[in-house]
Amino acid sequence: MAKWFGRIFLISLVFAALCGTAVPARAVAGAPPRPNIVFVLTDDLADNLVTPQFTPNLWSLMHQGTSFSNYFVADSLCCPSRASIFTGRFPHDTGVYSNSGSEGGYPAFNSHGDETSTVATDLHAAGYRTAMMGKYLNEYRTSDPPAPGWDVWDVADWGYPEFNYSLNENGRVVHYGGPNQPGHDNYLTDVLSSLGDSFITETVKDHPSQPFFLELATFAPHMPFTPAPRYANLYPGLQYPKTPAFDAGAINPPPWLGHRQPLSAKQLALINKQFRMRAQSMRSVDDMIGKLVGTLQATGELRDTYFVFSSDNGLHMGDHRLMPGKLTAFDTDINVPLIVVGPGVRRGHGATSFAQNIDLRSTFDAFARTKPSEVVDGRSLVPLLSTTSRTNGPPKDWPQGALIEHLGPVDNKQDPDYQNEQNANPPSYEALRLPGALYVEYSYGFREYYNLTEDPYELDNVYGSLPSGRRTALHDELVKAERCHNAKACAAPFVVSS
Repeated sequence: MAKWFGRIFLISLVFAALCGTAVPARAVAGAPPRPNIVFVLTDDLADNLVTPQFTPNLWSLMHQGTSFSNYFVADSLCCPSRASIFTGRFPHDTGVYSNSGSEGGYPAFNSHGDETSTVATDLHAAGYRTAMMGKYLNEYRTSDPPAPGWDVWDVADWGYPEFNYSLNENGRVVHYGGPNQPGHDNYLTDVLSSLGDSFITETVKDHPSQPFFLELATFAPHMPFTPAPRYANLYPGLQYPKTPAFDAGAINPPPWLGHRQPLSAKQLALINKQFRMRAQSMRSVDDMIGKLVGTLQATGELRDTYFVFSSDNGLHMGDHRLMPGKLTAFDTDINVPLIVVGPGVRRGHGATSFAQNIDLRSTFDAFARTKPSEVVDGRSLVPLLSTTSRTNGPPKDWPQGALIEHLGPVDNKQDPDYQNEQNANPPSYEALRLPGALYVEYSYGFREYYNLTEDPYELDNVYGSLPSGRRTALHDELVKAERCHNAKACAAPFVVSS
């Protein structure tokens, strides 16, 4: 325990420098300096893993910057979510609705032309040195070329097991073996950590006039939840942190959820085991964060760097009597951590305004003092981050809700996110997450409405008791959101009171 809090104190001192007046290490003659950006994106992370016990460095990071309690993904599925992060657009504009098939994965991302205009192409054109490391998009193969806009490319295809995988390293395929090779640390999260540190060091040394953008996208803590060998025995006896939704039956549930039996002793034991492995795997991600901070400090770049942390989607484990999975419109799956630290960012602040992953491209561009090269659906979060937001609050036209889109069920058993009915595999739906409500429309006509003021764990579907006028208004607002194609239009629908 003393070791954890000693590390927290050290990282707190280091990150405190990020939140004051920036003192850039580099500047281009005749122009104001532009900051670096480091983006750590995890896979299937839920906020119950962001604790001083499991992620002490990240916990400190959160308290040195701004964290968002109402940050939602546009789809609680890997590839559509990542496509929205890269492009700043909803799935209905990227055309990426799944991990595979004609409407999913890396092939769909390419066929819709999404790869030609991303945050990477924006920042590269603005003079940034860019690096993509780790997980890119589902169905990307190491035989595929690096994507446009990235100067450095260290991307895996099937890195979920953390061992015995390959990386496309700037067009050269390199294989990494198992855990028992003497002199080699092949654990993927650790490899990415080393590659990220090297990128920062080399950029500062060999490209001193360039700011950099680094995305480190881990496969952790995605199933099979493989921890680093050094952490495989951590947290003996750890149990999943239960909420009132854990092993709770639903009232008026959609047919895909139904009236389920309580979880068995065997299922409960499996949930505890898998949660423990997820916590163990996150320790390596936390080590990565600590090392990145150390490298930024050693190179003199810390004060001029924005550090952003998030996940592509969340994960339920036992909630609503579902075995571990995602894909639903419940908060367990769509509401994920977003933490931002950097020059001028409010310290120790919890932002309550709505934000979505479609906003990250515009936010990164705003940090770099550039703009997206095409029309996007999201908007910059900078107005919510600056110290002036303490008095001014969010802009008057700020969205008061989030749109969630999902194509289902997932029927490809080779998909790493394939789930059976025990885990949740809902059919297609569109949803509005409002300040005090969740509204869901399924493709076959069923509707859900949860009053989050009275029912914060989304257990009682009260759609049937809503007045007809309220039902009509919700449907009309959802249709507007589904048809939006720019930031102004995508904010306009969220005027329905919850």
